[in-house]
Amino acid sequence: MNPVFIDLGNIKIYWYSIMILLGILIGGSYALKEAKKYGISEDFMINLLFFLIPFSLIGARLYFVLFNWSYYSTRTIEIFKVWEGGLAIHGAIIVGILWILIYTKKYQISTLRILDIAAVGIIIGQAIGRWGNFFNGEAHGPITTLAFLENLHLPNFIIKGMYISGNYYHPTFLYESLWCLLGFILLLGIRKIKTIKLGQITALYLMWYSIGRFLIESLRTDSLMFLGFKMAQCISIFLFIIGMILFLITQFSNKKRYYKDKENMNGNYF
Repeated sequence: MNPVFIDLGNIKIYWYSIMILLGILIGGSYALKEAKKYGISEDFMINLLFFLIPFSLIGARLYFVLFNWSYYSTRTIEIFKVWEGGLAIHGAIIVGILWILIYTKKYQISTLRILDIAAVGIIIGQAIGRWGNFFNGEAHGPITTLAFLENLHLPNFIIKGMYISGNYYHPTFLYESLWCLLGFILLLGIRKIKTIKLGQITALYLMWYSIGRFLIESLRTDSLMFLGFKMAQCISIFLFIIGMILFLITQFSNKKRYYKDKENMNGNYF
């Protein structure tokens, strides 16, 4: 699979960059549209996203570099070559949540509302962004057979793309992309349930994604490691627990319900 989308000689545009950008655009567009339903100004959301997107990308890159420091410590110039891959979604999630906390507190806008809106946008962005790994020939699972891939009834271009250096591999990028897509559909439906409360969409996102990532990571052959453990699985356990605690706290609190046609967003209720 050719990772280059357009080759202009000295300038190359990579499929990885295209898919990440597409995921950001679609996820961000959803967030802007959803925010309007609750009287959140477009200026607020644009300013939030203006900083959130680069901060999250930096967090994703730093996370990846940190756990590959033995490689990057002698190749510092390669730290900046993000178009070649190497963005860890957990780094983006952690930095993104911190920025939303800071920004919403500053402007006294509901943190939980913004997190809920962002969660749905993020998961569809993840579903799209994972295809960047496909074009880079990375984030795959162990060696498998052509017959196994054909039995999954995959499109031929995916099967061909999974033929790397003389072997066929499990398309774990696809497993995660489909898991995120299913999560996106479920969250769209769940957010309209009358009994769902603020913060519970975020909680369900953290739990849903963590379950899928933990299981899929067990197949990955390029996992970031720390002290013999796969970091993605460790972080998935942590985020799942955070999501479960958040869900229980909001369930037994007096916070507002998630879905309302209109509401006053003034007042910083967490």
